[in-house]
Amino acid sequence: MTSTTQQTLLDIAAKRILILDGAMGTEIQNHKLEEADYRGEPFADWHCDVKGNNDLLVLTQPELIYNIHCDYLAAGADIIETNTFNATTIAMADYDMESQSKEINLAAARLARKACDEFTAKTPDKPRFVAGVLGPTNRTASISPDVNDPAKRNVTFDELVEAYMESTEALLAGGADIILIETIFDTLNAKAAIFAVETVFDNMGSRVPVMISGTITDASGRTLSGQTAEAFYYSMRHASPMSVGLNCALGPDLLRQYVDEVSNVAECLVSAHPNAGLPNEFGEYDMGAEEMSTHIKEWAEAGLVNIVGGCCGSTPEHIRTLAESVAGLKPRTIREKDVKMRLSGLEPFVH
Repeated sequence: MTSTTQQTLLDIAAKRILILDGAMGTEIQNHKLEEADYRGEPFADWHCDVKGNNDLLVLTQPELIYNIHCDYLAAGADIIETNTFNATTIAMADYDMESQSKEINLAAARLARKACDEFTAKTPDKPRFVAGVLGPTNRTASISPDVNDPAKRNVTFDELVEAYMESTEALLAGGADIILIETIFDTLNAKAAIFAVETVFDNMGSRVPVMISGTITDASGRTLSGQTAEAFYYSMRHASPMSVGLNCALGPDLLRQYVDEVSNVAECLVSAHPNAGLPNEFGEYDMGAEEMSTHIKEWAEAGLVNIVGGCCGSTPEHIRTLAESVAGLKPRTIREKDVKMRLSGLEPFVH
């Protein structure tokens, strides 16, 4: 069943390329926050360091996060992502903050909702949407953390499902229009996220659009758990997502061939939000807005994409330039469904 929001997005996507926002972490780093800034008043006496817990800032520095959302909306973003990349109970365990996960997701969605509603009110003909982000967590269900014990796992499928359900419920309660399962390096983690999201939809008796975005980790053209881009899509296809795409790890120059691979087979919208190039020796990103936009404009001219944005290293200026570069260009035509058997392990098998 297609939700009203999904139909609205599909109608817009039939006319033009949708713009996703850019990196949150890059913008936060520009403020050079210290431990006390991360703690704020609510966590002044927390028993361990929390500097680097960017998701926590929705509680301790909400105005900062809200302003970053507004900067991206002003730059032309149609969809902004909640600041919840690491907000599952599993990832929050690094700071002993599992108990704060629900509140963080709820607050993050509300901040993004507030920003979107204010910009939509200014330009009702250009509605803005909140994508509630479910990150990959810092654990993998497919790969052993111990090279001497291939069967060892540091997380189970059920644990992932439980964590993702809590986050999904809070994101939706806070006003998310979309659930975005992103930066997927392990397909089994993504399967857990999909199962969790669909369970929440069943419990609610309603649904919202789902976006899925994987990560090609290097020049091998595979996710960390070993799948090619095409095989990854076939693994996700059963979820009937609104969009499938790729983000992170690579810049637009290196990611193009894999976006093309997904675009050739996807029976839904295709999204892409690459890094601003590869990080330099200082962990910074050197690809400027013009260069990044030139690459992505070519993607659009080649008919590869429906939704574009930026990941690590991208800024509001990157998004502004990107939005201008694809304005007026025809969006990718969604591929018609044809009857074939599509299987996937590490490689695709189509018959």
